[in-house]
Amino acid sequence: MSIASIRLYTPVATLAEGTELPLPEPQAHYLATVLRAELGETCRIFNGQNGEWRAEITQISKKRVTLTARAQTRPQHPAPDAWACFALLKRAKTDLVVEKATELGAAVIQPIITARTQADHVNLERLRAIAIEAAEQCERQDVPEIRPPVPVMQLLQTWPNRPLFVADERRDSPLLGAASGPCALMVGPEGGFTDAELEAIAARPQVMRVSLGSRILRAETATIAGLALLIAAQP
Repeated sequence: MSIASIRLYTPVATLAEGTELPLPEPQAHYLATVLRAELGETCRIFNGQNGEWRAEITQISKKRVTLTARAQTRPQHPAPDAWACFALLKRAKTDLVVEKATELGAAVIQPIITARTQADHVNLERLRAIAIEAAEQCERQDVPEIRPPVPVMQLLQTWPNRPLFVADERRDSPLLGAASGPCALMVGPEGGFTDAELEAIAARPQVMRVSLGSRILRAETATIAGLALLIAAQP
């Protein structure tokens, strides 16, 4: 089976012609045992900084695979500078949001904890693995930053000078449109933000309350749909 279409993310600091990459055991097992790759075959690799490269298998065994970068196939392209902030959901729904936000191009994925949040912790390593797999499959050239969950009040207190579009389930706000520069989307929990949280949100000068349409969306759907609308015009 040819592995030419396979893409693998590597956290190596620099990719250049001749760079040798001993793969971690899960990736080595995937190529050697699952795909039965052979010496001399090539796949594609990326590190989020130096574009995408064609890499040759220069050493292979059941437990060890070494790739050598041969030629750049795509230069690095800037990703949308969009953040996805969403009230933490149950495990399967959080996994879905991370996967789809990665596919859509979010640069930062920030779970938040609110008074009505359904969970209060996550396995960051698992979420990062989900994001890496999604980036490998969707032709993305980088992997989003997955940040630890933070209380929404704390996040608002330290919010940078970045436009923040907050989904308004009451639907009396202007419809969300595409943003051309740095931006962020915030989606609350099932049941919405509390009055105190809404007051804190309204107090931030960078905030704009927006509608996602005429229907009441589940929190995971709202995050995915809102992010798609927000960065539709970005590369």
